[in-house]
Amino acid sequence: MPLCRSLFVLLVVAAIPLPAAEPGFTPLFDGKTLKGWIGATDGYVVKDGAIVCDQKKGGNLFTEKEYADFVLRLDVLIPPDGNNGIGIRAPQQNDVSVSGIEIQVLDDPAEMYKTIKPWQHHGSVYGVIPAKQGSLRPAGQWNREEIAVKGSRIRVTVNGRVVVDGDWADLAKNGTPDGKKHPGLDRTTGHIGFLGHGAPVEYRNIRIKELGPNDLFPASHATTARRSTWNRGWLRSLLNRFR
Repeated sequence: MPLCRSLFVLLVVAAIPLPAAEPGFTPLFDGKTLKGWIGATDGYVVKDGAIVCDQKKGGNLFTEKEYADFVLRLDVLIPPDGNNGIGIRAPQQNDVSVSGIEIQVLDDPAEMYKTIKPWQHHGSVYGVIPAKQGSLRPAGQWNREEIAVKGSRIRVTVNGRVVVDGDWADLAKNGTPDGKKHPGLDRTTGHIGFLGHGAPVEYRNIRIKELGPNDLFPASHATTARRSTWNRGWLRSLLNRFR
């Protein structure tokens, strides 16, 4: 590559804002073992730096520690027809969707799910708050997800787009969309968990930032994520002109 072209590329790269750092975040997974996790540890394996649900076993895998208010970030890969869930403020019980709070993990576009309810789509607070659709990548690809919780307010962001932003105390005061009782909505702390349903769903880059009593509900990470994605696309287009 000619020297002038190389210098131009370096200047362009230097001018593009880098993704923001993540101060205050702590990893929940070391990428090698299930250290720090309890419950169905025989229903999950570690493969290529990810926690993978065993297709024949599955079950509920929980963090040892309990969490109250936090921002959780992770990557999730959903295979075709895949179904799983992310439990928050969960007790060590089977039906976390009511005894705790479940964020749905689902291969929405799959034919077998074409008749599901709005509150069953990926990213929904299961049975309580439906998620907006259209942010999930095709089955077999990694998705970036963020779950922010403070009190009874929750925001779920999938691939840079906010799909849930609401207060379940307000939304459920006259009953929940699924018509069930959800005592888990009253919980103020609990485990984070992966709720396996017999599909090899994968999780990686799992990290958390705990929020204290005086911390405000965090600003959305969606804008930064979208800007970062735009920057990468813009850079690729520009560099292609100089090849």
